[in-house]
Amino acid sequence: MSLSQSEAFARIRLLRSPRIGPVSYAQLLARFGTAEAALEALPDLGKKGGASYRAAPVDRIEREVEGVRKAGAKYLFHDQPDYPALLGQISGAPPIISYRGDLSLASKPCVAMVGARNSSAAAVKLAREFASALAGEGLTIVSGLARGIDGACHEGAFPRTIGVIASGIDIAYPPQHAELQERIANEGLLIAEQPPGTEPRGSHFPSRNRIIAGLAGGTLVVEAAVKSGSLITARLAGEAGREVMAIPGSPLEPRSHGCNHLIREGAVLVQSPEDVVELLTDFDGNPRSTFREASQNYEYASEELAEAEPADIASLLTTAPVAVDELIRQSGESAAAVQLALLELEIAGRLERHAAGRVSLK
Repeated sequence: MSLSQSEAFARIRLLRSPRIGPVSYAQLLARFGTAEAALEALPDLGKKGGASYRAAPVDRIEREVEGVRKAGAKYLFHDQPDYPALLGQISGAPPIISYRGDLSLASKPCVAMVGARNSSAAAVKLAREFASALAGEGLTIVSGLARGIDGACHEGAFPRTIGVIASGIDIAYPPQHAELQERIANEGLLIAEQPPGTEPRGSHFPSRNRIIAGLAGGTLVVEAAVKSGSLITARLAGEAGREVMAIPGSPLEPRSHGCNHLIREGAVLVQSPEDVVELLTDFDGNPRSTFREASQNYEYASEELAEAEPADIASLLTTAPVAVDELIRQSGESAAAVQLALLELEIAGRLERHAAGRVSLK
């Protein structure tokens, strides 16, 4: 798809506007057809939801576009041919990413490898060896450039590796991986969802993790404690219907407890790179792993959202999260009408979205 400069700029501005996330962005494009039309409609939608609204300032977006250019990066939009197909299938896929490097790596068979930052020497060595062997079998290794396991996976897989960062494309994090990040950008592929100049914050890491999981047919956890962020990536992979794999460890080692927990909960036990290759080579969309939660399904066609009138559902909402399909059931309205009402409340700053398709009042 070929985008005009004005529409591309409008899409970036729309996504950077207050209270617009991947879900509301997609719904606005479905409702109004173009980002330019959606931007014009935002003040009226906010008013209907009960608040005034102002989109992101034009000059801020101009600075962002210049920042991407200066970093030697490019934008990729969700409906362009080179956008990775597997990533586009996940719930809340990033509508716009910036990248440096070989984008074709993201369209080849990928496996995500993640693990503890505070990892053992043995696990780091194992991760590097697994990544090297898997890359040698033609798999692209996706990880998050963190210390410990992530860094070892990237190093072992060069040049078949993708680094997904929680900062802007021009920010190296952690700082000690600045050289590694630059090498990935030059020899592999570096992906960022945040605007240039953005320092990583806690809320950015789960968003980064969903991209890591979304790019790959499966996620392998090498070593992780029970409360590790790696388990978030594994859960996101499971929710997306991808394979979830884990390397078991000693019950006496706390850094192995996360992997052992995943296996107990349905992840596939992996002991060799050949196990991973077998799982992903034969992958037909029905993963052997059962580590997942049922996701809510409230599908509607784009034309339905474009023609819908918003439902009156504010009275059904409280500060306690409720599934969108439950709102559809109780209101008796169409999915498109309920989603439009939620969109108006969200733009007005009155709605909060939660995991597994749930929403609540703020």
